[in-house]
Amino acid sequence: PFVGDVSGNDKPWYKCELENLGRDRQDVGKFMEALERVYFPADNDTDEWNDERRKILKMALVNYLLPQFEAETRRDLKDVSTKVGVEAAAQTLRDMAMEGPYRPSHLLGENRFIVPTGDVPIVGVCSSNDPKDGTFLAAVNGRGELTDHLAIPGGTSITSEKIREKVITFLMQTRPAAVVVGSGAGVGCKLTARRLGEVITQATERWNNRLIQGQDEDDEDFEARMQTFRLMHSNIDDDDDEVWKCNVDIVDDNVAQLFGRSVRGKKEFPDMAVNLKVAIATARWAKDPLGELAYTWSSASDAGVFGTEMLFLNIHPLQRLLPKPMLLREYERVLCDVTASVGVDLNGACTYDHLHGLLTFVPGLGPRKANNLKQSVSRIGGVVSSRKSLLVKRLMGPIVYNNSVAFLRIRATDHLQDQLLHPLDDSRCHPDVYHRNKWAIKIAVDALELGDSASNDSEDYAITALRDVMQNSRDEIERLFNATKAEWEAHYGPTFNVGAWDPREAVPAESWRDKVEELDLETFAEMIEENGNGKWLTHLTMIKWEFRLPFEDPRKPMEPPSGEKLFRLLTGESDVTLCPGKEVTGKVVKNGDFGSQVKLEGDVPGFIPLRNLADDHVEAAEDIVSVGTIVTAIITEVKMDHMCVDLSLKMEDFKKKSSQWGRPQSLPPLDDFFDREAAFKIDEEKEKERESRLRALRLTIGGSSGTKIGGDSHDADGGDGTQAPRTGKVTRRACAHPAFRNASHSEVDRELKEAGDAMVGEALIRPSNRSCDSLAIHWMVRPGCIKVIEVHEEDKDTDASIGNRLIIKKEVYGSIDELLGRYIAPMNDRVEEIQHHRKFTDKLEDELDTQLYDMKKANPNGVFYFICWSESYPGYISLRFIMSRTARNHTIGISPEGFAWNGKTFNNLDKLLNEFKKNPSGARTPQHRSSSNSSALSMSSSMSTSRQSTGVRTDDTSRQSRSRWGPAAMPPVPVTASRWGNMPPPPAGPPPSFARPDGAPPIFGYRPPPPPGAPPGFRQ
Repeated sequence: PFVGDVSGNDKPWYKCELENLGRDRQDVGKFMEALERVYFPADNDTDEWNDERRKILKMALVNYLLPQFEAETRRDLKDVSTKVGVEAAAQTLRDMAMEGPYRPSHLLGENRFIVPTGDVPIVGVCSSNDPKDGTFLAAVNGRGELTDHLAIPGGTSITSEKIREKVITFLMQTRPAAVVVGSGAGVGCKLTARRLGEVITQATERWNNRLIQGQDEDDEDFEARMQTFRLMHSNIDDDDDEVWKCNVDIVDDNVAQLFGRSVRGKKEFPDMAVNLKVAIATARWAKDPLGELAYTWSSASDAGVFGTEMLFLNIHPLQRLLPKPMLLREYERVLCDVTASVGVDLNGACTYDHLHGLLTFVPGLGPRKANNLKQSVSRIGGVVSSRKSLLVKRLMGPIVYNNSVAFLRIRATDHLQDQLLHPLDDSRCHPDVYHRNKWAIKIAVDALELGDSASNDSEDYAITALRDVMQNSRDEIERLFNATKAEWEAHYGPTFNVGAWDPREAVPAESWRDKVEELDLETFAEMIEENGNGKWLTHLTMIKWEFRLPFEDPRKPMEPPSGEKLFRLLTGESDVTLCPGKEVTGKVVKNGDFGSQVKLEGDVPGFIPLRNLADDHVEAAEDIVSVGTIVTAIITEVKMDHMCVDLSLKMEDFKKKSSQWGRPQSLPPLDDFFDREAAFKIDEEKEKERESRLRALRLTIGGSSGTKIGGDSHDADGGDGTQAPRTGKVTRRACAHPAFRNASHSEVDRELKEAGDAMVGEALIRPSNRSCDSLAIHWMVRPGCIKVIEVHEEDKDTDASIGNRLIIKKEVYGSIDELLGRYIAPMNDRVEEIQHHRKFTDKLEDELDTQLYDMKKANPNGVFYFICWSESYPGYISLRFIMSRTARNHTIGISPEGFAWNGKTFNNLDKLLNEFKKNPSGARTPQHRSSSNSSALSMSSSMSTSRQSTGVRTDDTSRQSRSRWGPAAMPPVPVTASRWGNMPPPPAGPPPSFARPDGAPPIFGYRPPPPPGAPPGFRQ
């Protein structure tokens, strides 16, 4: 497609640099031949005129047609990729919605078509990694209502005697069929589940043996124990011989975490802790995942759009890149399809708020009609006894009734115990086939061979006949199951999969022996059609299967996660992020006889076997690493079943190419178009970079708090045991931290910007050019905006090492991890607070000033103000306001402790704005404006800025005493009155330190802010 050799070598055109691929180099010969045949005259013309025509055709082709073709192709590719992405996300949601209710382990030995799961009570558990947050147990009944809860204070272990007794008493009072532990606490959930399993074993044994007198228990002690038991369980009869069985499992609490922090959670449980609401939603999710998804959809945003909460669920990794309206439209279709196939319990949906969302997705209803139906049912007493009463009591119009009634189930409840319910009201059969035409009743009567008694048209007679034929079909299903199981075990032994047996798929038609199978429904359908009533064969076939399996749930029971799924759920890692050959950094937490235990980022457990601690023979792990050492190791194996990662410090493993490590089987295979040549070239470049880094890492940095790699124990000067002298020159650093780069300013900026939104909130560190004892932090505040912060080093071993004391603004940090956790992470929290503030608007300063002028013009008496990003000073925000005729602004700094303005630091933005309302002008002095200094600003910290093509650089190095309005030490001008009220001026004082409070846990990384409208405190 290109003329000549565009690259100067043998590389194909698609591997060349973009600047060598201009459109003027493109080969358009075939296009020109086709165009010349069309636009050149049939009779030969002069060469001069043909040359002119050729120039015009080429100009039109190169300047107009080809760009248009390219634009259309890009648009089509984008549309197709968007459609594929939306369909993939919708399929993931469908898989979530088609997951059936959790089935307790004691029912797994029974087939769900013979012994249904039913409405079993469940206890949900929410634990937290933060010791300040407690662990909550919430018991819900069969309908998902909260019956009781137990709070375990933070920092308290379940294994302690006092807490163990409380948990046992709680479990005996609620007697759940299962206890489900949410996965939100990460790897710690496995320990919580294991400890709860031990407690549940004791509780079930104590309950099941409550009526048995112990060997070391005399009559008085036994009677006293029984008396205490009767007081605690007054509703239990001594003659009750119920055997209580219970198990514990881990479930995904992604949807439950969203409920705990949503508006729905505050509305339903206004006075409860977040973790308690999460525990309730975890139990509800185990009971009915579809109901919880529909409940999530039912919450409308401020703009009145339903389903916006669904965007905060981690449904698909690419959902952030997809158009939200298309995504919500596809999500709605998925929930409608699944709800239609599962059906909705009408009385339950009208009684319980967490189930009401299902009515929205019933075909023919929608949000407005569903809400109207709920209100109408409440007016008549809250219970509907039959489908027919929906029309009789005018709860629905005839058209809505005809469209939606087949998906509404009338199930037996406590309020309907004394009423004779129609059995087909809890089936997929439309009332047209058993009320208006009564074909279902005729099929039942004929199947039972009742003969002349079919002339009896009473409702009770019809219901009795239907119940008898349905019971006959249920007995036939049990017979077929037992026969199939016996035949299988006769051939293959006791390996029959009880839970997977499905009578629809596993039983051939000729094996059925129930009474309804004896009828010729095809002939019956032909008779109906000959009478002019239309074709009803599909309805008659549905009637037969509804007799056998009334409203059979198409969803398979929820399977507790295990293996790769559990590993990904608890750690957030997969084969893409953790794979053999990848370098990771962690902290040694324990040394043993067989190796060292390491805790990686995200609390992922790692293990370095003794043989992998060094290339040479190792006697003890303490000879190579000590507890507390930060090590950079390479992954040799990911054991997802054991929730552990095997690591190595051997130099030979570090020198392996990435292509030499095995590719995980879960990853898709490489296709035929994969550029292996380019992959090998990248591998060679990485190997060279690794070799140069390993050559520099011939020293151990920072003692026990430093970073070790490869088991290298050489000294910095070559191994003679002496310390290399300091040269005082800026040099490459021997640092293996994943956030450190031995690169220039432009290279680090380029890496951050090329990564795009994925690096927002992240920070990379490089050696500063200012001195050999300083580092530079490149912090990506927002897309395209990078702030550079100077860090001073002290207590350095060599020029190539990182200082053991890292200082910013007189605040000392002990390591790079502490620097990122105590300095960068809190400022990321401040950025997130800014972007979620009600006064923040993501506009340019000029656009915001124009908006202020327009608002002032519309309301001259008002005072308006907003917050936006400062364009001239990255990492700062601009508070822009208008009081009279001119828009003014204050620049606000961001620090780990809060927001700096007017010589003070505020721990949240609202306090700063309140201070601003008291003193809008701030500390003012005569302003000097000229062409040379009108854009210069010296605030609470000095900055040097350099504009680049894709971003701005700011070096935040020191504090100065002057600001745009003069010396910061000058007291503010007293403001006796303002439009916000008469308030005294704020007191002047020194700004507080930027240090994070002692004991605050470090925070690694930064989560990009969720879209507008996210529930308060919610994180994805």
